[in-house]
Amino acid sequence: MKDIKYLFAYILPLSALWTLWAMGSWAWTTVVLAFVVLPVLEAVLPYSTANVPEEAENERSHKPYFDLLLYLNTPLLYAIVAAYLYRVSAGGLGWPELIGITLSTGIIVGAIGINVAHELGHRNKLWEQILAKIMLLPALYQHFFIEHNRGHHKNVATDKDPSTARKNEILYTFWIRSVSGVWMEAWELERDRLNKEGRSFWSLDNEMLRFQLIQLMYLTIVYLVWDWRGLLGALTVATIGILLLETINYIEHYGLRRKLTPSGRPEPVLPTHSWNSDFEIGRIFLYELTRHSDHHYKATRKYQILRHMDESPQLPAGYPASLLLALVPPVWFKVMNARLPKN
Repeated sequence: MKDIKYLFAYILPLSALWTLWAMGSWAWTTVVLAFVVLPVLEAVLPYSTANVPEEAENERSHKPYFDLLLYLNTPLLYAIVAAYLYRVSAGGLGWPELIGITLSTGIIVGAIGINVAHELGHRNKLWEQILAKIMLLPALYQHFFIEHNRGHHKNVATDKDPSTARKNEILYTFWIRSVSGVWMEAWELERDRLNKEGRSFWSLDNEMLRFQLIQLMYLTIVYLVWDWRGLLGALTVATIGILLLETINYIEHYGLRRKLTPSGRPEPVLPTHSWNSDFEIGRIFLYELTRHSDHHYKATRKYQILRHMDESPQLPAGYPASLLLALVPPVWFKVMNARLPKN
């Protein structure tokens, strides 16, 4: 029965569908749910450090139910984006409605699209990896698949990783450094792969080139079906989704650093190199992304068996509240710097 709790994750995309159907004063439903209701619930509800028993991990990791929950987000994501583009292209919206549905759809592109793609992108099955790339398309961030798996997980908590925020680094400058750094690193990683395999950089063997063509085709279709309003809307919700992802990156590794070994190389990635959050309601809504320490410690672990680890540093609040906190740098620094390791 405990597994049923993950069905509550669908409340977020369903709220966006309701927003786009009801409109009017309901246009802000998803925004209020994500950044008002969830932080309040996390503040009043207990958090849980309980883990799946070790002897049950293998059985639980192979239950199709947990995978199906992820897969069903794909049609939901595209239904929400299509409904949004239809609303925007039809015109006649007041600014409160337009801003509300744009923010709501952008939240879905980030919290559902990129987040679920992140989970599927770590899987070994080819078709699940393809599904991850499909879910990254509305965010125009397909290169995340390359950089996250082959760059971020290798270089996390070092200066080589553009997605690791440094101590006293302001969120807004981090956005610029991370977005540009991830983009450039993805090109470099793909160039290195092609060189090792003896393939040409300027060919369709280059996945980065393929991603650019696919994303251009996506935007072209959006323009042809929903005109310039739809195109502008697609670019806007993609930007919101990207900034939501990068803000999550910011809070997940802020100020944490791997020590250098005598050889000059960073120590292995440990549970101490990611911030954790055990607030259960947030864990459910984000498919356990908030148990990030164990994810980095062993990236192949599926979300349903990620563990609390006592040695992991803990965020002061769940992800939604922490995201809001990060938007106010002086407050963020005051709260988080006191929690950083002393050495």
